[in-house]
Amino acid sequence: MGCFGFLKSMMFLFNGIIFLAGAAILGVGIWVKVDSGSVLSFLQSTQGAPGELGQVLNVGYLLIAVGAVLLILGFLGCCGAIKESRCMLLLFFIIILIVFIAEVAGAIVLLVFKPQAENLIKQMGGEVVKSIRNDYGKNKDITGLWNTTMTTLKCCGFNNYTDFTDSYFVKNTSSYPDQCCNRVPCIKDTAFNSTIPGCFPALKKLVDDNAVIIIAVALGIAVLELVAMIVSMILYCRIGSKA
Repeated sequence: MGCFGFLKSMMFLFNGIIFLAGAAILGVGIWVKVDSGSVLSFLQSTQGAPGELGQVLNVGYLLIAVGAVLLILGFLGCCGAIKESRCMLLLFFIIILIVFIAEVAGAIVLLVFKPQAENLIKQMGGEVVKSIRNDYGKNKDITGLWNTTMTTLKCCGFNNYTDFTDSYFVKNTSSYPDQCCNRVPCIKDTAFNSTIPGCFPALKKLVDDNAVIIIAVALGIAVLELVAMIVSMILYCRIGSKA
C-alpha cells in the first residue's frame, strides 16, 4: 500500500503541474486570438505568400487546443488518482497514448519532409523581401517585428543586408537598419558591405546548432509520457484488484 500511495501522490503532483501549464497555455492562446498583434498583421500584409502560410494565423487556435488538452489531462490524472476512478485513469491513458502516437508520426513526417519545408520557406522569401523593401520603416507593425527578429537573432533581412537595398527605408534615411552593421549609425555608402547573416540562415543555423538539445527535450517528453501511461495502468489495475 506504501508503493500504491506513493504512485497516487506522484500522479497527483505530476498532473497538477500539467493542469497549471494547460491553464497558462490556454490563457496565452485566448490572448493571441483577442489581440493578434504585429505578427498576424505582417503575415496578412504579405502579398502573394504561399497558401500554406495562412496556417500560421491559427497559432492562437493551436495554443487553445493544446491548453485545453493539458487541462483535461491534468484533471483526469489528478481526480483519477485521488478518487481512485478507473474510468478517469483509462481516459487519461488513452489520451496520452493518442498524443504519443501523434508525436511519433509528426517526428517522422518532419524528418521526411524537411527539405520540402525549407523549399517552401525559400519560395516565401521573395515575397518577404518585397514586403521589407516596401513596408519597412513605413508600417510600424512590420518594422517592429523585423527589429525584434533582427535584434534577437543578430541578423539582417531575410537573406542578408541586400534585402534592404533600394527599400523605402534606405531611400528615406540613406542608411540601413542598425542591426545590419557592426557600427552605428549604419550609413549607406558606395562601399557598403555587411557580414551580418540573414535571418533565415541565422534561424536555420540556430536550429541546427541546438538540434541535440531539441532532440533531448523531445525524448524527455516522450519518456515522461511513457512513465505517465505506465503509472496510470498500474493504478488502474491495482484499483481493479481491490474492487
